[in-house]
Amino acid sequence: MSDEQTETGTGWPQPAGPARPGGPAGEPDPRPDAPDPDELSPLAPHGPVEAEPPAGEPGVAPVDDGATVDLSAVSRSEEPVGRTDGLEELPVRRAGPVVAGRSRLSTAGVMIAALLALLGFTLVVQLKTTSTDPTLGATRQEDLVRILSDLDARENRLQQDIRALEDSQRQLASGEQGRQAALDEATRRADELGVLAGTLPAVGPGLTVQFISGAKPISATRVLDAVQELRGAGAEAMQITGGDRTAVRVIASTYFLDGENGSLVVEGRRLPPPFTITVIGDPATMRTALNIPGGVVASVRGDGGNVTFGEREVAEVSALHAPIKLEHARPVS
Repeated sequence: MSDEQTETGTGWPQPAGPARPGGPAGEPDPRPDAPDPDELSPLAPHGPVEAEPPAGEPGVAPVDDGATVDLSAVSRSEEPVGRTDGLEELPVRRAGPVVAGRSRLSTAGVMIAALLALLGFTLVVQLKTTSTDPTLGATRQEDLVRILSDLDARENRLQQDIRALEDSQRQLASGEQGRQAALDEATRRADELGVLAGTLPAVGPGLTVQFISGAKPISATRVLDAVQELRGAGAEAMQITGGDRTAVRVIASTYFLDGENGSLVVEGRRLPPPFTITVIGDPATMRTALNIPGGVVASVRGDGGNVTFGEREVAEVSALHAPIKLEHARPVS
């Protein structure tokens, strides 16, 4: 080994660097014009010295931390990856577009949530619309009490009818009393049908309703509405009387027409105003039915007229309707 080579410990000699000038025992050169030993060294860098990055694994290039990777631009293809350490290049399978798939999934979820919210809102609106009655919602508390009383009276009347029919059934099926009970029941039914048909007079608690016209005459439509409301409230018999005391029995086939000078034509008879309806039934129930908001009384008063009531403990319906002569039908005994 020559003097120009040094031992490295690896078996390979390494050329020795330039000798550092100096005095004995490596001391600095005492000459005043001697150059700096560091400047004479070929390994000394010129300019500011930067810190070296930490050494990584051999053969691996350093990675820039500030670099970004666009996953959407990476395709699912096999591309060789270059190696700098001389090893064999191996194909690497790279991931496909992940961001796009998540975007599509998020959009579908948003659309499903929006459709479910719209469906829920529609169901709520429909239930609220069907469960709310605008007419009853705008009705006063007093009117609601009257309507409830009317319904209770109808229920009581129907319950009484049911009990009467059940009693008749038991009597008809009681053996010896069956024949007499059947005769009594037939007589009672004949009287009821005679009252309904207007061929028999009737008395009982009831009500008188008088229609007084204002600037606008009382129309036949208003009187017909009053008759229908009274029938719905349980009226059993009624008649209408004109200003000349002419009375006409009101039955199921009675018709009303507008006459001259505010008069009313009922069953072909002309009745001058004012008109008075005498009806047999529950006075409170019938009065409540006519006073329902938007009903007969409100309509007449809206036209400038007025409606007055008079309760009667004993109301008499004496006008009779001539029975129709049957030409083709006959009763069966």
